[in-house]
Amino acid sequence: MPAATSGASRPDATAATLHAARPILLEATRLAWDWHGHQTRKGRTTSYMSHLLAVQGLVIRAGGGPTESIAALLHDALEDAESPRERAEREGLIDERFGTEVLRIVLDCTDTTPAEAGASKGPWRERKERYLTQLAGAAAPSRLVAACDKRHNLGELVDDLRHEGKATLERFNAGAAEQVWYFDAMARVCRDAIPGRLARELDELVETLRELVDVGRA
Repeated sequence: MPAATSGASRPDATAATLHAARPILLEATRLAWDWHGHQTRKGRTTSYMSHLLAVQGLVIRAGGGPTESIAALLHDALEDAESPRERAEREGLIDERFGTEVLRIVLDCTDTTPAEAGASKGPWRERKERYLTQLAGAAAPSRLVAACDKRHNLGELVDDLRHEGKATLERFNAGAAEQVWYFDAMARVCRDAIPGRLARELDELVETLRELVDVGRA
């Protein structure tokens, strides 16, 4: 599989590079459908694959190559495993089929521990603080995928708030202030590893979120 280069200043992956990797990209897409095709977005009937495919698109737009693009499709695979055993099996399968670089990104983008699975996850704030520390020490490819994940989630949240008002927050495990804190912290952690356009989009969306939920600066 073509290797992805690291760092915010890496050259953009060309269409030819991604096209050359289409067999492995298609295999990752099939696996993502196998693992997530039955899921829906939180509180919605929309297929969860809409999120994974959107994150992959954002990664490609930001210059990510095959490695980051595959990881984008699989970034929730470990968090969404139903048991620690299934999570371990998924880890092994990702490593075997796509290599250690992809697995490293997926692990970096996972906010649960190997013992947490299904509904058995730790407190929201504790998980997010641990995740932020984890990402702060991660390489640029991992932070690019994480930033694209949060860019899509945040964009969806802002759109929902504009259409539905604050009631949309009832679908989530954290309230308005915690959502603003988390997305703002994510933007800061990822900033030096992502293109300027993506960083600006995250910052602008955080400010829009802050305004929509009436959360001032600390």
